[in-house]
Amino acid sequence: MRRNRRPRGETAASRIYTDLRAELVSLARRPGEPISEAQIATAYGVSRTPVREAILKLSDEGLVEIFPQSGIFVSRIPIAALPETIIIRKSLEETTARTAAERASPSQLLDLHATIERQREACAAKDREAFHQADEMFHAGIAEVAGYPGIWKLILQVKVHVDRYRRLTLPQIGRMSEVIAEHGSILAAIEKHKPDIARAAMASHLERLLDNISEIQTLNPEYFDQPTW
Repeated sequence: MRRNRRPRGETAASRIYTDLRAELVSLARRPGEPISEAQIATAYGVSRTPVREAILKLSDEGLVEIFPQSGIFVSRIPIAALPETIIIRKSLEETTARTAAERASPSQLLDLHATIERQREACAAKDREAFHQADEMFHAGIAEVAGYPGIWKLILQVKVHVDRYRRLTLPQIGRMSEVIAEHGSILAAIEKHKPDIARAAMASHLERLLDNISEIQTLNPEYFDQPTW
């Protein structure tokens, strides 16, 4: 299937980068899997030049590895980097949750409630991708309510491998329901305009990611760059 249609103003390289990045972060392309520039170029109806441009950008983000004599491969999740990245994210989102509790308007609270409802629907449908997207909307929405959308943009830049790791936590029995409950606690504190409680609820929610690293690696060793913790 040729995929050469793209929005006006979007270059071939940028579209290929966006599509490939989504596939890599969602684990649709598994760590260690080879990537063929020729196949991608054919699929998009372009030369290999924009494909190479996209691949180089993904390499800079640590999502692919380029070996001149062997080829291009999806990188494994760098487990040593996860704790620091999660701590950075937690620190930033404690701030957005606290400030959102000080500033939230009724209409903004309705939007956050609607996002949690989308997560409930995705959970019921066992649609992990839709669940993840609604999860992103919830956290981005809190930053927006706080008046700090730039903080969320910064978080997006640093958490790419955390997102890959988080995808592996969702199949755990009951995990999606737990996330919904944790989000509900955060939102309840924001709705009651309790900044300290909102901050603590966000911290507790994100600390779960730190607690689960070793277990998730044990269950999915092939996804990580080290065989043991």
